[in-house]
Amino acid sequence: MSEALLQVDDLHTYLGDSHIIQGVSLAVPAGKVVALLGRNGAGKTTTLRSIMRMVRPRRGCVTFDGRDISTLATYEIARARIAFVQETRAIFPSLTVEENLEIAARPINGGRGWTVQRIFEDFPQLAARRRNGGTQLSGGEQQMLAIARALVANPRLLLLDEPSEGLAPLIVRQIADIIGRLKAAGMTMLLIEQNLALATEIADEVVILGKGRVRWSGTSAQLRQADEVRHTWLGV
Repeated sequence: MSEALLQVDDLHTYLGDSHIIQGVSLAVPAGKVVALLGRNGAGKTTTLRSIMRMVRPRRGCVTFDGRDISTLATYEIARARIAFVQETRAIFPSLTVEENLEIAARPINGGRGWTVQRIFEDFPQLAARRRNGGTQLSGGEQQMLAIARALVANPRLLLLDEPSEGLAPLIVRQIADIIGRLKAAGMTMLLIEQNLALATEIADEVVILGKGRVRWSGTSAQLRQADEVRHTWLGV
């Protein structure tokens, strides 16, 4: 198995008085995709927000590439090259597609990696809309822009929260193809996805949360055979 790029150990997070994350531990191996699954309210988004310190865990350790990032500010975690594509997409509505990308771009040494120009070559739909504002984009185009904006920061780890949420089936397929291409290129990803078929198609490994705790973990192939686990914790 690849060495873990991201390691989460015994994470506990409260929202107000509610103990939302209750000792979650998981690992994301370098170059792999891990899907974080569970019913609504299981704690999936709070786990990602805890990793990014957008909410502050009371206990636990988050290690990225061997470095303890548990006490860093959110912007410092982003500078460590972890990018978070939120479910809300959070694009800047008053900026054009191109401006949304330019404001996030962080070139890497040697000129390799993701640039705005490379985004437009790989995302022709965004290239065609480069002068359009964020509010003029469809839901699918906004999701593509959110992913593309994360990529121009040249992350080593990509966190994706419900990338197919609310999108038409044809657009879901396009988003799945984009994520599949990133996986083939070696991008490490931690993915929340309610679409079980899509999640197991993309992910190498799966972690299932239920009521704030890890209830099951294994490979996508193992989950397809685990009828009782799917029924109990995913409702499918």
